[in-house]
Amino acid sequence: MTTQTAFRDVPRLEDPPLLRGRARFVDDIRPAGALHAAFLRSPFAHAAIRSIDASAARALPGVHLVLTAADLNPHLAETHLKVALPSPAFRQTLDRPVLAATEVVHVGEAVAIIVADDRYIAEDALSLIEVDYDPLDAVADCVAALEPGAPTAHQGAPHNLVGDFTLGFGDPDAAFASAAVTVRETLSQHRGVAHSMECRGLVAIPDPIEDKLTVWSSTQTPHVARRMLCDILGLPEDRVRVVTPDVGGGFGPKLVFYPEEAAVAAAARMLGRPVKWIEDRREHFIAATQERDQVWDVELAVDTGGRILGVRGEMIHDHGAWTARGLNVAYGAVSAMPLAYIVPAYRIRSRSAVTNKVPVTPIRGAGQPQGVFAMERLLDRAAQQLGLDRAEIRRRNLVPADRMPYATPLKTRGGMQVVLDSGDYPRCMAEALARADWDGFGQRQSIARAEGRHLGIGVANYVEGTGRGPFEHVSVRLEPSGRIFVATGAAPMGQGTRTMLAQLVAEQLGGDMANVEVSAGDTATSPLGLGGFNSRQAVMAGTSAHVASIKVRDRVLQVAATLLEASEADLEIAGRAVRVTGTGMQVTLAEIARAAAGLPGFALPGGRAGIAAAEEVVIDPMTYANGSCVAEVEVDAGTGNVAITRLSFMHDCGRALHPQIVEGQVLGGIAHGIGNALFEWMGFDDQAQPVTTNLAEYLLMSATEMPHAISIGHLESPTPLNPLGIKGVGESGVIPVAAAIASAVEDALSPFGARMNRVPIAPHDVVAAMLGNAAR
Repeated sequence: MTTQTAFRDVPRLEDPPLLRGRARFVDDIRPAGALHAAFLRSPFAHAAIRSIDASAARALPGVHLVLTAADLNPHLAETHLKVALPSPAFRQTLDRPVLAATEVVHVGEAVAIIVADDRYIAEDALSLIEVDYDPLDAVADCVAALEPGAPTAHQGAPHNLVGDFTLGFGDPDAAFASAAVTVRETLSQHRGVAHSMECRGLVAIPDPIEDKLTVWSSTQTPHVARRMLCDILGLPEDRVRVVTPDVGGGFGPKLVFYPEEAAVAAAARMLGRPVKWIEDRREHFIAATQERDQVWDVELAVDTGGRILGVRGEMIHDHGAWTARGLNVAYGAVSAMPLAYIVPAYRIRSRSAVTNKVPVTPIRGAGQPQGVFAMERLLDRAAQQLGLDRAEIRRRNLVPADRMPYATPLKTRGGMQVVLDSGDYPRCMAEALARADWDGFGQRQSIARAEGRHLGIGVANYVEGTGRGPFEHVSVRLEPSGRIFVATGAAPMGQGTRTMLAQLVAEQLGGDMANVEVSAGDTATSPLGLGGFNSRQAVMAGTSAHVASIKVRDRVLQVAATLLEASEADLEIAGRAVRVTGTGMQVTLAEIARAAAGLPGFALPGGRAGIAAAEEVVIDPMTYANGSCVAEVEVDAGTGNVAITRLSFMHDCGRALHPQIVEGQVLGGIAHGIGNALFEWMGFDDQAQPVTTNLAEYLLMSATEMPHAISIGHLESPTPLNPLGIKGVGESGVIPVAAAIASAVEDALSPFGARMNRVPIAPHDVVAAMLGNAAR
């Protein structure tokens, strides 16, 4: 049953310190005697390491430690990062080393670490290390990597295929044999980088007295980081603490455990002194994980009315040089493709190729924007063939509200059936179209064309699996001071997690959010935790907080009833006290907590000690959010520039805990989606050398590129899967935007017969498409 609660916009707890410059990021952690680390990184995409001479670097004044793999590995219990999510689809194991020993397989791979008095000395010492590299053939293209006879990205590897699976149901071949219309597209989406405002970083602080290690890390998954550090350093978990301070954005790459974290922690223990490493922006380009290149060859079969009969094809995914997470980006893309629609038959083969590029892991959306792009492009093409309105073909195929919950034949990567739990997808699209004045666009377009201007409009739908389980830890405790202490394994990274948890707990315990202290992302205060990713924290941590706070509320009322000699039914919690309704009789939360703490020789109120509850509510099924995006663009036919003039976005994330935060998350995702559609292109040459390694070459979204007219609307279809009725929202905004923009650009250029089959869409791609040439 969904619990009806009075969700509302409340002041965010995170904002005052951020606005006043009092937030504490990892680079603000400055322990006494701290040393600074820098990493020597490979300039080659693929090379054998013949020898390393670090003698000159070791002799530089101010240098305390220089470690190569040969120096470091004897101090490690594990020399490789075993982080791959399990999958039967793996065809080879690619666990990356802490430091490269005999071979480097991408530009930016760490070869040595230097620890010095400051970063300047450490950087100077890097130039003194002499490495004898023997360059090898590099694999730069994921499609070519799978061709027979292709050079291998790793010496001695049998091939470049790292993952191979087929996701499907029904009989697609029969569907195509009986179809009135079939369409086929070859599509590609290029790789990008997360580029959060704060790059990665950590401070490792050893305690030689207790032989413990505290690591302050800009990570989305502190408990995972602790487990990895324990495995690699050979330490029990009670000797390692990982703390996440304020995090200046995550977007996926910070959920990954990196070689630098292990190397810095090991160096700190070896030296017995704190060691800090803060990633610079160039390192972020060549060492932080990226997401995808994907090439799709896909077909859609429909009947004469435009109803989908089947989808089939294949997708090749660039895995990068190492397995830094798993096959989840490829799986997310293929499984997201059909979700919004009734698809009777489906078969997509996905092959992941090893290349000599930065390893690939999720970035906001984790493959789902790419799967949606493929489906929406096919629907546009089918609409053209049938002479149907692009919105109409979607309306005929969207899963209708009266079919909810809708059990699909798909399964999650954990083997659970995908069941769309709630939603009204046709209504969501209809309201997005109404906001965009879709029906009136034809007139606007005709007027513009008469003036020599090229306007276009496009629409795309998405369904996102959110709230990935199985749990997130939250404990709620009433302290003797009367303060309410909340601890969670959830890891905030700017999305308002502390506000969300304080709001939910305060709702049950007096309504005073100022009386709630939240500790998030600290392994010392939470025994368990999975962290922040996959739009999960409100669903998983929020549910645990809600259930735990109800238990604490019941206990507070039980103790208060004893102290006030009243019935629990006559009590209410208001602010920091419990009072008998309609009277002046009350007892403070501090008095209640102290009574429950007990006195020697006196009976405990209610017969048990303390007022606390800890929860790890297990929710295995994912809850599915949905939405629709309509983009209107103007294309300059002379320069190829695309300007978004209007964007309408309707979404449904179940009940909105904090509508203002929800809207902010959607708006941020839209900005990210526009970047994916028009700007963000991580370039590599044919030798896998990166060619976009600064923010002048790699174009990010800024305020000037955001459309002035953005309309965001909210629907609420509470999910039955958790007591709050909520779904995740952190990634929703990004998922349909590139597909809608590509559709709009193609519509604007319809007089030229242009086809937009790849993103990002650069101006020269537009000009090439107008001329009938292949895009970049």
